[in-house]
Amino acid sequence: MHKVFIINGGQQFAHSGGAFNKTLTEWTRDHFSQNGFEVRVTNVNDDFIPEEEIAHFKWADLIIYNTPIWWFQVPNRLKKYIDEVFTAGHKNGIYHSDGRSHHNPAINYGTGGLMHGKKYMVNTTWNAPATAFTLPGEFFNETSVDNGILFGFHRMNAFASLEMIQGFHFHDMEKNATPERIAQYQQEYSAHLTHTFMNETVCI
Repeated sequence: MHKVFIINGGQQFAHSGGAFNKTLTEWTRDHFSQNGFEVRVTNVNDDFIPEEEIAHFKWADLIIYNTPIWWFQVPNRLKKYIDEVFTAGHKNGIYHSDGRSHHNPAINYGTGGLMHGKKYMVNTTWNAPATAFTLPGEFFNETSVDNGILFGFHRMNAFASLEMIQGFHFHDMEKNATPERIAQYQQEYSAHLTHTFMNETVCI
C-alpha cells in the first residue's frame, strides 16, 4: 500500500466553515507524504467530474474520508459526491452489480464490488462529546459511531468491496475546540496513523 486518496468532506454551510476538516485533511496529507506515500486530495466543495474522481479511486490503495457529521448524516456535498461518483462507477471500477443472480435473487446481495484489495478509513468530527456514545442513559444508547451513525456508510464501502480500516473520531469540536484539545487530538491522530500503518511496506 503506497497510494492514498483523501476526500475532504468538510462543507461551508450555515455556521459551519469546514475549517477543522481542512486542518484534518492537511494533517492526513502531511503524515502520509512525510512517510513516503503518494497522496491525492479532493475537496467536495470544489466542482468535480465523476469520471476523474473514479480515476482517483482506481489509483488508490487507501481511500480516506474526512467528514463532519451533520444531523447524524454526512453533509449534503459529500452525499452528492458519493451519489454521482459511485453511480458513474457502475461497471467502471467501483461496482459491477449488486452481486445477485437471476436464478437465486435472495442471496449474495452486496457482493458485486470491483475494488477488491483496496482499503478505506472514515474520520469524523462531531459536536457531540464522546460520552454521548459511551455512558448509560446518554443520547446514543451506548452505540459506537461505527456501529450506529456510520453503519450505512460502512456498508456502502463494503458494497464496492472496500475493506475497512479503523478511523478516528473527533468529539465536542463545536463547544470545546480549544487550542489545547486540538493539539492533543493532533498527537493522538498522528499516533493512530503511525500505529495503524506501521507495518505497511512503502514501495515507490
